Amino acid sequence: MLIQLESTHTDHSFMFRRPDAFAKPTRYEISRQTEQRLQEPGIDVVPAQAVVRRSIVRGGITAEFVRASRQERVTFSYRGPHHLLIVHEQGVRAAGETTLDGVSGSALRDMRQKLTFVPAGHAYREWHDPKVLSRTSYLFFDPASMPAVPAVSGGAADLAPRLFFSNATLWEAASKFVALGQADDAASRSYCEALGVVLAHEIVRLNAAPESSRALARGGLAGWQKRAVTAYVDEHLGEPIPLAKLAALARLSPHYFCRAFKQSFGVPPHRYHTGRRIERAKALLAEPAKSVTEIGLVLGFSETSSFTAAFRRITGQSPMAYRRDFT
Repeated sequence: MLIQLESTHTDHSFMFRRPDAFAKPTRYEISRQTEQRLQEPGIDVVPAQAVVRRSIVRGGITAEFVRASRQERVTFSYRGPHHLLIVHEQGVRAAGETTLDGVSGSALRDMRQKLTFVPAGHAYREWHDPKVLSRTSYLFFDPASMPAVPAVSGGAADLAPRLFFSNATLWEAASKFVALGQADDAASRSYCEALGVVLAHEIVRLNAAPESSRALARGGLAGWQKRAVTAYVDEHLGEPIPLAKLAALARLSPHYFCRAFKQSFGVPPHRYHTGRRIERAKALLAEPAKSVTEIGLVLGFSETSSFTAAFRRITGQSPMAYRRDFT
């Protein structure tokens, strides 16, 4: 059950009350505060001094905003009775590993703009040696306040763990919640309450995605078609790829191929091709041997400006800014 402590202020969103400067708490009050803190959701950080953190409650969600303050190895972990949505706003690690019960672990280095979902009772642990100081928000949801999870195959459904995934709708709502949750005006608090409801519903909808994707797959590409097409794209990142060529690989007409491709990947073929180019560009930018102009040319961009525009559109920053994170 989510516990919200009393506050003597009109704003009841903060988890901890500022004690009166002249009043000393009794031993009973100290033990009661300790017990309450143990019941509150929160991320464990070792060493604790390596981060700056702030906790609030908005719209039924307990949120922790955690910012690394030191360039040293740090470990984050959680296992508890609340669902946890992790919003990886900023973070690039030189080395590290993330584990989550129910999914394969990951050594992903660039965690920026990724989401992780930890269902209640699942163990989550992450350590990293940072290249860029991380900025992460942890949003805790009381399972009792979540919308009903649709049953799968006639049985009760549990929310599934997800590690380092992308979801535009969920990211947009979570980013707004994080930004407004740190404001202290009535309008922002009211908006956050509405966003809290949206986030809870989006998490439940995300859980139903495997079922719906199986239904959508009837109009999508078969496994062998997806493998043939994606392999060809990866082998020809720096070249123009005619739609007719991809359609021929899948043995479909161009018109039907476009529909089936988007059904399978969520984006049209040309956007998928551009996305794969940018992913390759990220790897090349981490190596100082090639200039930004050279990388753009290698990946098929005729001008540096077009490469920069595509990179910024997908990542939110310029290639040079991205490269500075690795220096």
